[in-house]
Amino acid sequence: MRKISLRDTLEQITPIDQATLVAAQSRMNRQTKPQGSLGRLEEFAKRFVAISGQDQVQKKVVVTFAADHGVAEEGVSAFPREVTAQMVYNFLNGGAAINALARHVGAEVMVVDMGVDHDFATAGGLLHKKIARGTGNFRKGAAMSRQQAVQALETGIEIALSCKEAGVGLIGTGDMGIANTTASAAIASVLTGLDVAQVTHRGTGIDDATLKRKLWVIEAGLMFNQPDPEDPVDVLAKVGGFEIGGIAGLILGCALLKIPVVIDGFISTAGALIAAELHRHVKDYLFAAHQSVEIGHSHMLKKIGLQPIFDLGMRLGEGTGAALAMGVIEASLQAYREIASFEDAGVSEQES
Repeated sequence: MRKISLRDTLEQITPIDQATLVAAQSRMNRQTKPQGSLGRLEEFAKRFVAISGQDQVQKKVVVTFAADHGVAEEGVSAFPREVTAQMVYNFLNGGAAINALARHVGAEVMVVDMGVDHDFATAGGLLHKKIARGTGNFRKGAAMSRQQAVQALETGIEIALSCKEAGVGLIGTGDMGIANTTASAAIASVLTGLDVAQVTHRGTGIDDATLKRKLWVIEAGLMFNQPDPEDPVDVLAKVGGFEIGGIAGLILGCALLKIPVVIDGFISTAGALIAAELHRHVKDYLFAAHQSVEIGHSHMLKKIGLQPIFDLGMRLGEGTGAALAMGVIEASLQAYREIASFEDAGVSEQES
């Protein structure tokens, strides 16, 4: 499998074809319905067609990146660190929420070990891409080196290339990593310019005292590391996670290869924000699955320029929202393909 560097990827990403967007909308305007009456379904269909040049999905994959976080030692999560590895096994055994929802929409689940503090044996559906056994505690120092941050991004790009070679036509992003809402909130604060309290919430369901400590830990980490908001790689290195870097790299690779990407919730959007800050055309290739309960999520989506497909009060991660949104996108494409035109159906068009 060929590889491509982060630099080369960024140099080769191009905007989506506007002429194809216009042509797709024109086709829908001639269908047997009032113009625009399918609302955002029409937006999803024409954007998918313009991104990929296809009007149906041949193969769907949710890529769930997993890694541990050193900041978990600060007591910022309701769950212990070892749950990261335990949930990876649950994914591989098909027993997690993402497995159930992926089966519902006919998507494969691919799990990527970016930095779990555990040694996994070879298993179907698991990619071994471990950079280290978790990041450093960013309250006390950088989460990772800049070299490791670039490695995480390039790993994601590499996975996009392998998905392209496997004929994947729609990719969803997912995550697993105890304390990764802490890292994501730190990223959100830096790249949106908002106070930590405006973007930090309860993650796995922490109590008031733990939330107060979580806020303090993030603020202390930002003060210590001073991540540069003009340098997304520096932000990832200082306060991010290996799985967040993997998600960002996957998105960059998909933008290069013109594969539509459905991003999940808070953690996936932190990765998407890093990718979008690295290249201004990245957002053209993204669909935001849903509005997370995490309060920082809407701020990140606004910064990128995305509107979520639905709001079901979800906050699980794993790629669950992305899986559900894949079904909505496929529905929009089925309507695009199968609704007859006024001319073909012999139906009179609306009077002007």
